[in-house]
Amino acid sequence: MKIQQRKRFTQALGAIGLATAVTLSATWQPAIAQGNAPDLAPMPEVKPGNAAMIELGKHFFFDNRLSGDWGLSCATCHDPQKGWGDGQALSTGYPSMEYFRNSPTVLNAKHRQRFLWDGRLDGTDAGTLVRDMITEAHTMNMDSRLMQERLQQVPEYEALWKKWRKDDINGMRVFNVIGEFIKSLETTNAPFDKFKKGDQSALTAEQKEGYALFKGKANCVSCHNGPIGSDGRLHNTGVPENPEVLKNPLRTITMLRHYSTSGMPNYMNARTDVGAYAITKDPKDMGKFQTAQLRDLKYTAPYMHNGMFKTLDEVVAFYNQGGGKGSVLKPLGLSASEQKALVSFLLSLSGDPVVVKDPGQPDMQLRTFGKN
Repeated sequence: MKIQQRKRFTQALGAIGLATAVTLSATWQPAIAQGNAPDLAPMPEVKPGNAAMIELGKHFFFDNRLSGDWGLSCATCHDPQKGWGDGQALSTGYPSMEYFRNSPTVLNAKHRQRFLWDGRLDGTDAGTLVRDMITEAHTMNMDSRLMQERLQQVPEYEALWKKWRKDDINGMRVFNVIGEFIKSLETTNAPFDKFKKGDQSALTAEQKEGYALFKGKANCVSCHNGPIGSDGRLHNTGVPENPEVLKNPLRTITMLRHYSTSGMPNYMNARTDVGAYAITKDPKDMGKFQTAQLRDLKYTAPYMHNGMFKTLDEVVAFYNQGGGKGSVLKPLGLSASEQKALVSFLLSLSGDPVVVKDPGQPDMQLRTFGKN
């Protein structure tokens, strides 16, 4: 009995820092109160974040010294010019390895319920999201202690830090600073938001038809609701596997390593992306992924957790057929013109491009001995 208990305890520790991993999916709640009809909502008015943190976080976000080999920054996979993703079906990952999922946009992070495609991180804690991406071997592979020492050797960063705090650049606070910057990136000036606030001319007739389909016949709104068009929950829609994951050994290795560090049983026999199952270990979560947000789709192609669809037309056609293998969805029966109207409406959820210029990387300088 003691051996069995020890085994279960060891497996629980393997779930990469998620103390409640095995019950994660069961505790997720809908984005709306039960009994109320769901709908999309305009982007809410929110208080601006800490200006000093955001400015410093912007510098850190673009600085490739935050990666282990000094070769890539957060902006490498979350490029402002590519909708704050990387524009690829599957992300590149850390040098010498390839990643097995799409790099999602970081826009509207402030409004996420969960982070990452498998939903393993709390959406209210952007700092932990940043820590995960910077320290994981398959993303930026940085030791946080080394990161701290590198940043402390940049006088400009020390000066910016002092505008926020009086101590030295340190540990988890670096991740929180970058998180504060990410939370400042939001959709602005979208036609849909103008329409919801009373400007009937903000949407075309075709887009209004698409909105009616979205809420009615297509029933997209059952999962895509709230201000960013995501219920934050896990769903299996049967998106086909990206063959590149198994074709490229580097991607396969990265996928299996993720399963291993997540404590997933029998992981070496896996040959598909199991989604949230690797985190929760609940068979009901096999192949489930978090509902993607619908904001700024104009800039964030390709789509889905593995980038399998290059265009929104392909996405709508996929759902119109009832999803793929294992999906609980049913065919929608949309005509070609209705699918076109739905795509037109989805584009109305995109605002002005959110572009932030790379501030450049100030030089490092040796610190005076005894003043470290």
